Amino acid sequence: MSDWRGQEFEIRLGPPGHGGFCVGRHDGRVVFVRHGLPGELVRARVTEDRGGSFCRADAVEIIEASPDRVPATCPVSGPGGAGCCDFSFATPAAQRALKTTVVAEQLRRLAGIEPEFAVEPIAGEDPAVTGGWRTRVRLVVDDAGRAGVHRYRSTAVLPDLRCPQPVAGALDGIADRAWTPGSDLVVAVDGDDVRHIVELAAADDTTRPGGRPATPRGATRGRGQHPARRRHSGAPARDDHGAIRDRAAARKSATNAPREEWVLAGTGRAVEYVAGRRWELAATGFWQAHHRAAQCYSDLVADWSGLAPGGSGWDLYSGVGVFAARLAEQTGQTGAIAAVESARGAVADGTAALRDLPWLELRTDRVERWARAATGTPDVVVLDPPRAGAGKEVVAAVADADPRRIIHIGCDPASFARDLGLYLDAGYHLAELRAFDAFPGTHHVECVALLDR
Repeated sequence: MSDWRGQEFEIRLGPPGHGGFCVGRHDGRVVFVRHGLPGELVRARVTEDRGGSFCRADAVEIIEASPDRVPATCPVSGPGGAGCCDFSFATPAAQRALKTTVVAEQLRRLAGIEPEFAVEPIAGEDPAVTGGWRTRVRLVVDDAGRAGVHRYRSTAVLPDLRCPQPVAGALDGIADRAWTPGSDLVVAVDGDDVRHIVELAAADDTTRPGGRPATPRGATRGRGQHPARRRHSGAPARDDHGAIRDRAAARKSATNAPREEWVLAGTGRAVEYVAGRRWELAATGFWQAHHRAAQCYSDLVADWSGLAPGGSGWDLYSGVGVFAARLAEQTGQTGAIAAVESARGAVADGTAALRDLPWLELRTDRVERWARAATGTPDVVVLDPPRAGAGKEVVAAVADADPRRIIHIGCDPASFARDLGLYLDAGYHLAELRAFDAFPGTHHVECVALLDR
């Protein structure tokens, strides 16, 4: 089979697929086309062809436009650009409809269910707004010291910060100064509207002459830890001779390893509020990206938990304990809540914030290991795993504990649907399903399921 890379052809687009593209067919092959909408006739340029049954392409010209198409709100993510805003050229309602279709297909294919639901805006969010929602941004710095983002499926840096996702003021002045080449920048705007900028030393070369990291001017040293539970950047590039999985895996491992941190603005300690409670955590630590998401999910967990005074529960992959706090407030001091998180810094921050709830225990451990050894039957288990999902081992351990209710949260439709199928196989029933447009303009979606016996 010939290599189609660089070829252009007209193609009619079909339904959306998981990953921010629409599916079409050309000369007997499947083509995954970005920057198009279902039903459109486009001119596509092939960007990746590994010789299999499918290839990837960009829609470089719209010949027959969908009525759902609008001028793109993100100038960074078009053909050849970043992977940030997959659907910024569709109306907000159309974006949610696309995500509903994708989630429904994953649930049908991987879990064997077809529930009634529709992707909805985050509670309190204007459904017509797609920009200015992200409070956490991670940028990369190129060899010239310019901050930017990765091009889609590439390690190349695009020094263009015009993406509409960040909240107002988050990236002010970032493009006007030089940063340490090869470093990453974490920008966080917290609940007090304080902006924190933390520079992370280059993952592959953290030392300078003399064996010590260079201290950026005006910086203070951070904790040297960066617990990253979720990532929303594009996948690594491929070279002209096929997959580079080993290099990509090494790069990911280096990126997530502990790195030197330098606080360049703010204190490096972000203050956040949920349900009247105050948390203080590392600006580089995990917090929901959407400024209303933590409150929205916390309210839903409290509504679905069914807990009464004296009850018990587990909060797995608990972070700083946002959901555990709501559960503990419902059970009162006669209850028992266990929260488990592998990031030590998050557990320390959660313990400090929740000292008034002594019947809530936050534990530092791997969820897989803790769940295998756990005893007792909790009334409810809440899980908010990373993008890869909980998986067979954790789902089996939770099901073996036999809770009355399970609340499972997932930011990837495929792993979410796979986990739901495992619960169903273990005898649980899907009682309710909500899906939230927590990442407007992108193909990402947050799903929350309530399961019971």
